[in-house]
Amino acid sequence: MGRLFQRPTDGPRRSLWQRIKDLALTDVGVAVRGLDEVSLERLEEMLLEADFGVATTSRLVATVARDAREGMLRTRDELLRALQDGVESALRSGASDPALRVAAEGPTVIVVIGINGAGKTTFIGKLATRMRGEGHRVLVAAGDTFRAGAVDQLRVWASRSGSQFISGAAGRDPAAVAVDALEAAAASGADVVLIDTAGRLHTSGALMDELKKIIRVIGKRRPGAPHEILLVLDATIGQNAIAQGQTFSAAVPVTGLVVTKVDGTAKGGVVVAVHEALDVPVKFIGTGEAAGDLVPFDAAEFARELLEP
Repeated sequence: MGRLFQRPTDGPRRSLWQRIKDLALTDVGVAVRGLDEVSLERLEEMLLEADFGVATTSRLVATVARDAREGMLRTRDELLRALQDGVESALRSGASDPALRVAAEGPTVIVVIGINGAGKTTFIGKLATRMRGEGHRVLVAAGDTFRAGAVDQLRVWASRSGSQFISGAAGRDPAAVAVDALEAAAASGADVVLIDTAGRLHTSGALMDELKKIIRVIGKRRPGAPHEILLVLDATIGQNAIAQGQTFSAAVPVTGLVVTKVDGTAKGGVVVAVHEALDVPVKFIGTGEAAGDLVPFDAAEFARELLEP
């Protein structure tokens, strides 16, 4: 997966594991008495600070406490492996397949949703670049008809990736743009259609109704579509990502998560928390602004990097 989390070369900030291993632990101490209550409380605090959320944190701490009592955690390395295994297990629970769903025939239709500023447009550009590199014929549709800047940005990404591009007049019904995209894909032979949507606050009922309409219209025009509804979440907002995810999931059937700006936070536990809260697989991790800064999700690699020594 490559390096996801920035490691400071100077200054006081340390990785999550660097902080955890400073608990009152020594190889001899753990072997003799196991983790004491003070150490467990501090571990719980650190996991909560890293945005794992209450449910995930409680389960990880309970597992560590049990393993310590049973003499399974005699060294720091064993504690590290226990935490990594716990994170990986959480990410593999429930709906967890990171592979993109593909249409049995005709174009695969992917709708991208999320609030303003989460990184939707950049994600679409990266995904178009990636899929073009895999040999797909990609069509990108600018469904955000309200912000000219978003349309222009997406047009640039489409041009760079060699993807077909379609947009509508300012203020046009976004559902109509989606229909145009499906028709253009059928005419051009595109096998992947990526549809951007306007960023919307998850608290806006009217905009959520508009989103429902887009999904409904796509399904009527092409049964089985959209094949993916990917929700883009900003890792730097912490536990607010869960509230956003729950509201979007209540409005439309979200099939996958894309967590952006992971490189800019030391609180990557939110990826685990939001997966567990929504029971939706994480599909991609965004690690920067460049075209190649999009990583297909791998639970084992994520757990290893999140708790890297």
